[in-house]
Amino acid sequence: MKTKKLIDIENWNRKEHFYFFSQFSEPFFGVAFKVDCSKAYLKAKEKQVSFFLYYLYQALKTANEIDNFKYRIIDKLAYEFDTINASPTIKRSNGTFGFSYMDYFEDENIFYEKALEEIERVQNTNSLFSAVSGEDVIHFSAIPWIDFTSISHARNFSHPDSCPKISFGKMTEDNGIKTMPISIHVHHGLMDGYHVGLFVDKFKKLMNE
Repeated sequence: MKTKKLIDIENWNRKEHFYFFSQFSEPFFGVAFKVDCSKAYLKAKEKQVSFFLYYLYQALKTANEIDNFKYRIIDKLAYEFDTINASPTIKRSNGTFGFSYMDYFEDENIFYEKALEEIERVQNTNSLFSAVSGEDVIHFSAIPWIDFTSISHARNFSHPDSCPKISFGKMTEDNGIKTMPISIHVHHGLMDGYHVGLFVDKFKKLMNE
């Protein structure tokens, strides 16, 4: 069951930030960075899971450890969800993709098991919207063909949206060190660069354990 609690905006230390940035036609800001994924790649091979699912789990685990990544705006009010899940794009053999929905489980193996079932389901459909999602997600996408340094997203500004968007790029290797670009776009009414910095630090730590 999806549970969330209403944030008392009037007594929130982000009250002015929330009201100020919520008026913007584009309230999202984004950053791109690189992460050393040499150890993570080996770990995925050891666990015999796809590298995509391995780093997706680490990113989702990181997000669930930072309160601001669990904040969402619904009907102009701010809420905090107990758990944030994933809505990643899944590539199909015909060159198209579909949106998916993957629940977050603290048990890594259960997450992989359920995620593989969802990937198979999406790959066997032709629908773009093959999953019913909601606000309790992060929109993930993988662009493994491009070693990007920045990225933008298609957005319908008339549609209210406060879900973070995280994209992963092409893994490259230099002198035995594997790195991968990542971009994060978030709603400025709900978090600042400080909170994105917390995500970056925690995610890098998990990827290098």
